[in-house]
Amino acid sequence: MKFGKKTAFAALVAASALVFAGCAGGGDVIEEGSGDGSSGDGEMYIALVSKGFQHQFWQAVKQGAQEKADELGVKITFEGPAAETEIAQQLEMLTTAIDKNPDAIAYAALDPEACVAPLEQAKSKDIPVVYFDAPCDGDVGLSLSATDSKVAGALAAEHMAELIGGEGEVAIVGHSNINSTGVERRDGFVEKIEADYPDIEIVDIQYGDGDHLKSADIAKTLIAAHPDLKGIYGTNEGSAIGVVNAVNELGLEKGKITIVGFDSGAAQINAIKDGTMAGAITQDPIGIGKQVVQAAYDAANGDDVDEFYDTGSYWYDSTNLEDPKIAAVLYE
Repeated sequence: MKFGKKTAFAALVAASALVFAGCAGGGDVIEEGSGDGSSGDGEMYIALVSKGFQHQFWQAVKQGAQEKADELGVKITFEGPAAETEIAQQLEMLTTAIDKNPDAIAYAALDPEACVAPLEQAKSKDIPVVYFDAPCDGDVGLSLSATDSKVAGALAAEHMAELIGGEGEVAIVGHSNINSTGVERRDGFVEKIEADYPDIEIVDIQYGDGDHLKSADIAKTLIAAHPDLKGIYGTNEGSAIGVVNAVNELGLEKGKITIVGFDSGAAQINAIKDGTMAGAITQDPIGIGKQVVQAAYDAANGDDVDEFYDTGSYWYDSTNLEDPKIAAVLYE
């Protein structure tokens, strides 16, 4: 199936630049899979390669993946680079995973073009590939388990608009203008504002790579450049916490800048509780982990899988943190 435009040449160049050193990540080392639905000791082996490992979001995805693996009686590894800017390291992890000949691969693409060539190699070895969070371009992937990021971005825009009274200047601190989650969370927000809120102006969009320090510096610059700024939207955990840190470091009164975040984690929850952040969009990372392992398991067994599993997005703020439905998709 196609999740986007195939650019195999660019991916081949990127993949060929890798230095095949040892991988660092969160997964346990297990024996290579047999390629016939079982690992060396008779159990199925599924290799998961995520966008990262340090953010609480990815730890929650890992938790869900392990819970589903235990339920199904399969072995998994779960790896990701130290930062979501380390595309080469992620591709190295992917190549190493393919070399282990797993029964299926689950992949979350940092760069949708650079992963095309390695995944073509997986296809040539008859290893089924499913995606989670963000797909790769090309024809290899069978399924995507993820939040509908454009819908989630639009939901963030609706709440931002309501919080600032439907008018004024806002800005975006994004985490990526390459991978699909960054692009779609941005576009969903922008398109909703432009379509439904003519009195709100998006004055700037900058990218901090999901890094707290970079995002804080960007937020400080935005606040200084736009003294009438009423709101800032951070498109992932690192972006949003960077904005929170910026307003705290500047000593601004709580609520002077309306901050809308994305994802969960203790830092964002605490910022909402103390009034620094207005609210955020949470995903269901545990659900993503469970669903992608189920999809990988089904694909390895030759069963049909859906093209897209939407795991949902939810607004949370100080009024609904204790709601059982919301509490179930928050993670610290």
